[in-house]
Amino acid sequence: MSTAAQLPTQVPTQALGLEVIGASKSFGAFRALQDVSLKVTPGTIHALLGENGAGKSTLVKGLVGYGVLDHGEIIADTRQVRIASPRDAQALGIGMVYQHFTLAPGLSVEENLLLARGSLPWKIDWHTERAELTAFMQRMPFRLALDAPVTSLAAGEKQKLEILKQLYLRQRFLILDEPTSVLTPQEADEVLGLMRSLTLAGELTVLMITHKFREVMAYADDVTVLRKGRRVGSCAVADTDRDSLAAWMMGSEDTADARVLAGVDTTRPARKALAADAPARLSLSKLSVVDDRGHPAVREVSLAVRAGEILGLAGVSGNGQKELIEALVGQRRAQSGDMHVMGQPYGATREEMHRLRLFALPEEPLRNACVAGMSIAENLALRNFDRAPVRRGGWRLDRRALRERAKQLIDEFNVRPPMPDRAIGTLSGGNVQRAVLARELGQEVDVLIVANPVFGLDFASVADIHARILAARDRGAAVLLVSEDLDELLELADRIAVIAEGRLVFETPAQGADRVVLGRHMAGHSESDESRADAAAVLAGA
Repeated sequence: MSTAAQLPTQVPTQALGLEVIGASKSFGAFRALQDVSLKVTPGTIHALLGENGAGKSTLVKGLVGYGVLDHGEIIADTRQVRIASPRDAQALGIGMVYQHFTLAPGLSVEENLLLARGSLPWKIDWHTERAELTAFMQRMPFRLALDAPVTSLAAGEKQKLEILKQLYLRQRFLILDEPTSVLTPQEADEVLGLMRSLTLAGELTVLMITHKFREVMAYADDVTVLRKGRRVGSCAVADTDRDSLAAWMMGSEDTADARVLAGVDTTRPARKALAADAPARLSLSKLSVVDDRGHPAVREVSLAVRAGEILGLAGVSGNGQKELIEALVGQRRAQSGDMHVMGQPYGATREEMHRLRLFALPEEPLRNACVAGMSIAENLALRNFDRAPVRRGGWRLDRRALRERAKQLIDEFNVRPPMPDRAIGTLSGGNVQRAVLARELGQEVDVLIVANPVFGLDFASVADIHARILAARDRGAAVLLVSEDLDELLELADRIAVIAEGRLVFETPAQGADRVVLGRHMAGHSESDESRADAAAVLAGA
């Protein structure tokens, strides 16, 4: 017998109100939370803001049972409750979409959705389950192929699956930890629009951790700001603005830094126009790449990136960006087409990358660009462990030289904690990004490939990493920036190209670009095959 029909009766669908009073949590001598109180009204979206280390994650982990609070009370539906385990949270109808994925990579989308239920019969009625899941997916604003393996999904698609899991469980109170970090504005609006409609209908309450002020101002009813483990402010969104929220977060009532982090004052000195004869340092000609299932992912892409410019590649997650980057950095073979760097044929080998000075910051760098169990110093040496001064006497490593070089890069790129022998897998996301950037930019760079470089990072980390990308561009590097955050592309790029269904369908200068037009092309609504060909010709430098 199928259990698909049993699920909705297990958790009520009425929105849950939640209040935290005097929450405190310590880790040894470190006070992560100090007497924090928070009230989330049922049927609303409540935004939770704060820099990394402000206590946001500690607070919400206490609400889902993964880190029991040392002190404080939790009130759910006007009654005091104790949440000592994830099962307690589940019984109350509290679910969470984490910043880091909690998917089973060896299973399909369908299997991950079923696994989210927690208990399954010894024999699954697949015919009934698939019918139920197909009907569920049809009701969602975004859809994934049920038979798609999780390993084939891009980061944005994995984030969608995490949200779909919680919607499938029909939770009453949903905690979203940076839910739209790798989604396009259209995808983010779809997701948050769904959250908005569910809260207005009284079916769901949402507590949303975010670093995007646009999302707070557009979708949240109330907002609370934490700083250094304490609550520094809470109010209705209608009663505040970006400046005030940034000042709360930064600990200043009126600073230029706060305004920049809020997105209020992001103007930069005008840069010199790109020279008309600036050489193309990265060129792709009719490049085609297939995905893990052998299906076309990148379809005859041609583009050129010149010295001293950033070409931003925009697109809805899952339209070939992941496979394109993997082909450029040697993690996936190209099926056909040509790649040239500095005018020379390029096959994405380690030797070619070093000789042609092509370096990369791939998506999810801890998984794709690091060895988590190795030290920071060892990871910083992955590019040059077989070259002097790190190598001496054949293949022997000079550990002293390795650590000295690591100390220099750690200091230059502000990697914290500054401990060369610490495993890189223990660092925060922002510091992993800084470490990888230190390795890739700690030398002369002619071509830089960057994919979703600030996924899930706090404002200070975002500002630092963006500044380093711009500095590489200003030193003459050709930068291909692949991002699913259109705001990021509009801020950093000189030109923006749009990829849809593996094809380049549109190109425009970033200055003065129309977000509506970009969104239409990102959604696949380009005018004609002829316009695609014209765009491809422009990108290829024709």
